[in-house]
Amino acid sequence: MARLPQPQRVLSGRALAAARAPLLVALVIGLAVSISLAQTVLTVLVVWVLLARWAGLLGRLRWPLLAPILAFTAWSLVAALASDHVTGSLYELKGLLSLGALFVIVNALTDPAAARRFAVWLLLALTGAAVLGLVQVVACPGPDAVGAATPLVGKFLRKCTRARAFYSIYMTLAGVLAMMLASALPRLARLGGEARWLGPAWLLSGAALGLTYVRGAWLGFAAGALTAAAGLGRRGLVAAAALVILGGGLVVGLPTVRARMETIGDPNNDTARDRMAMIQVGFEVVAAHPLTGIGPDGIKRVYPQLVPPEGLRRSTSHLHNTPLQIAAERGVVGFAAWLWIFVAFFSRASTVWRRLPPEPPGDRALVLGSLAALVTFLVAGLFEYNFGDTEVLLVAVALMALPFAVAGERVSADPCVPA
Repeated sequence: MARLPQPQRVLSGRALAAARAPLLVALVIGLAVSISLAQTVLTVLVVWVLLARWAGLLGRLRWPLLAPILAFTAWSLVAALASDHVTGSLYELKGLLSLGALFVIVNALTDPAAARRFAVWLLLALTGAAVLGLVQVVACPGPDAVGAATPLVGKFLRKCTRARAFYSIYMTLAGVLAMMLASALPRLARLGGEARWLGPAWLLSGAALGLTYVRGAWLGFAAGALTAAAGLGRRGLVAAAALVILGGGLVVGLPTVRARMETIGDPNNDTARDRMAMIQVGFEVVAAHPLTGIGPDGIKRVYPQLVPPEGLRRSTSHLHNTPLQIAAERGVVGFAAWLWIFVAFFSRASTVWRRLPPEPPGDRALVLGSLAALVTFLVAGLFEYNFGDTEVLLVAVALMALPFAVAGERVSADPCVPA
């Protein structure tokens, strides 16, 4: 850009600045309805960030959590090269690109106001997905539905007894809605002007989460809600009481949700027995391959040979437990590197939350919501391999970016640097 005449540089800078908001809107729409759109927009945003830095629109690029992400990536490569199926394991590493979205989004959100707008857009987009899920369940012809004549409607009304919107499976919708609901709680508890639209959006999304019937996501949301309540102080007690009342109303009003909830912790439940078999296999794999694991994508190759008789499924691609899946496929070193990512995130994001000034008041609520959402993600990951679900992981990464974008140059996220 330095070689361009001054008028052309100004025009180029203006064009780049004007392109940012539409790209971010397209990204949140993609996160809600189309992973292909989201990945395409992220690729374009990579180019945008590089051009904007070249044009002088961006200052020094920010790389939060770079060290743990690089460590996890490097050890994943080691685990892939040490596996018995190198080609398949290396191909599976493409999923690590989702972690790079953190750097793209942080640098695309050039100031705290942009982060606040992005959070609102993301919440609205995911609320739209929730509404689609509700319509889907209400309009569902039944469990044997084959869909309507048009491809779009036909796809929408297949597998429609559990809300999934346009995601491939209800677990994905449950994962993103649970995080969104937890992230919105601190803003909702402020009872500011945005509560007029945030309240109805939150209730609709909560109903859709219930109709996914995904118990792990429910438990994840409960953990995230407790995190938000703890950070809100006395307002958190009021919010917790309101949640108990709303949750009770949902359970009473939807008998199918109540019946599903009653199976939580039931050792005789078929799904619970199957998950216990998966956990047994996971620990056997970790014990046999403690250093590098069996390589990414390895579980689906070994599970049929290791599954015990009580396991209902004789094959699976994942263990429905993120930490165990990471340890089995990447070894204890890979698990430690994975854990480092989130320990570093909570350390730095909580530092931002403590150091942010009280004004504008929404910034601290936004950061607390991000912390609550990631608690939701990790707890839900004890019951589902959500780190391997690209749609869920990208939403988690987008929420992880918010504390660093909100901090900007105002406060340091490094707990070792004095405030």
